[in-house]
Amino acid sequence: MRIGIIGAGSMAAALGGGWARVGHELLIGARSARSARDLADTINAGTEPARHRVGAATIAEAMDFAEVVLLAVPVAALTELLDEHGERLADRVVIDCTNAFQPDESAPDGATAFVLSEPAVAERIASRASRARVVKAFNLLAAEVWAGEDRVFDGVRLAVPFCGDDETAMRIVADLAEDLALQPFPAGGLHRARYLEATAVFTVGLWFAGLDARAALPPLTAAFAVAD
Repeated sequence: MRIGIIGAGSMAAALGGGWARVGHELLIGARSARSARDLADTINAGTEPARHRVGAATIAEAMDFAEVVLLAVPVAALTELLDEHGERLADRVVIDCTNAFQPDESAPDGATAFVLSEPAVAERIASRASRARVVKAFNLLAAEVWAGEDRVFDGVRLAVPFCGDDETAMRIVADLAEDLALQPFPAGGLHRARYLEATAVFTVGLWFAGLDARAALPPLTAAFAVAD
């Protein structure tokens, strides 16, 4: 599959690198041509020579090339990006892995906590690129997790919840999650993506506080347990 990676940061490297290693065709587009080229070179260095080589290009070229576009840019850059290139996303599957975090000003001194700077990034992307097939995915965990090799924790395969309105796009994202040895969790329409975004900011705050967010949830077999 042809994937256009927009951005050249850690999420672009983690997800793009994984997809390149399983044989997808990648073209990286970024505001900085040097950053795009450096990331392409880094991914190519870790990919078997027989695989497709990862290329570097402008943002416009990467979008035009792609069947699937990964938006891996800061939320603050989205408005300008969509104003300039939103029409190019028509008919593309657009994966939004962004999070709109800002510091929680009411947190106690010395604590690291965050709140959302806006309530629904994925919905905003869909409204600004109205013909794109937007799917919210890969936003719950840090790039270092996606880049790592560990996929099973306490006997459970790591999952990727994702939300979108287009059935074909949802199947494609599920396949891309499987390509990274992850468990796809379809989680409803794009109107539910805001809950993924809120979950990310909430759990990251727990982790920074040294708390294991998983401990708040029982396994599925006990999710609806009723005392005798």
